[in-house]
Amino acid sequence: MDTFIDERDYKLLEADKYTFFVLKRIMGGDCKFLLSDHEKLIICFTGHPFPVWIWTPEDASKDDMAKAYRILKENGFLSGEHRFNVKYALAEFLMKMAAEEGNKMAISTNMFAYDCLNPVEPERKAEGGIYCCESKDIEEVAVFSDMFHKELGIDQKDEQGYREDAEAFINSGNMYLWKDEQGNSVASCMYATTEDMASVSLVFTRPEFRRKHYAENLVYQVTMKAKEEGYIPMLYTDADYEASNACYEKIGYVLRGKLCTIG
Repeated sequence: MDTFIDERDYKLLEADKYTFFVLKRIMGGDCKFLLSDHEKLIICFTGHPFPVWIWTPEDASKDDMAKAYRILKENGFLSGEHRFNVKYALAEFLMKMAAEEGNKMAISTNMFAYDCLNPVEPERKAEGGIYCCESKDIEEVAVFSDMFHKELGIDQKDEQGYREDAEAFINSGNMYLWKDEQGNSVASCMYATTEDMASVSLVFTRPEFRRKHYAENLVYQVTMKAKEEGYIPMLYTDADYEASNACYEKIGYVLRGKLCTIG
């Protein structure tokens, strides 16, 4: 196993460009742990509080998956402190191996990956409008990020961590809020780009402003901005949140892949 990635790895991920979009984006950056055999296995971990990404091909054998389990165990990833984003076949194998050793692993999140080649304008318009965030909005964006991650119960950081993220989001020029007619910031959405794709995320509506179609209209407009800039919009969702998935599908998002988080 090598501690670097190259064009072979990027080529492998082309077959899973939606489900492993984030892996493709992060594995070329500053990673705490990165291993690849450039053929059957890529393991990438950026650091807490994020999950470990593990890529395996659709035809991965039991030997391939056993190799992944062995590497995780040898490097201390099976201590119970980590989560893993993987395909379902590998998830089942890892859970089975853990059980045989007297440990328990379980699926915590079922994820869908969508893209949106043909956005559909929402039937119901929301009052107010889209707002592109500026440097003066760092604190407000940090609050939205905090609320978003707390509600999902994943990837939670401290106040400074959210503030640093907010600054990076705003500096990208792709961080947006929806403001109602009174000027209240009621919903958030952003996108990050890698090659020809734009990953839409941080979709959150303040609880007291929900059921007014703010997020639906905001995501549509952010999707259009990404598409007009030449990117393919995509996003991840919790597969068990039927209402939000239905919302995305109404504005043109199409299911392209599935994976899960286990821990």
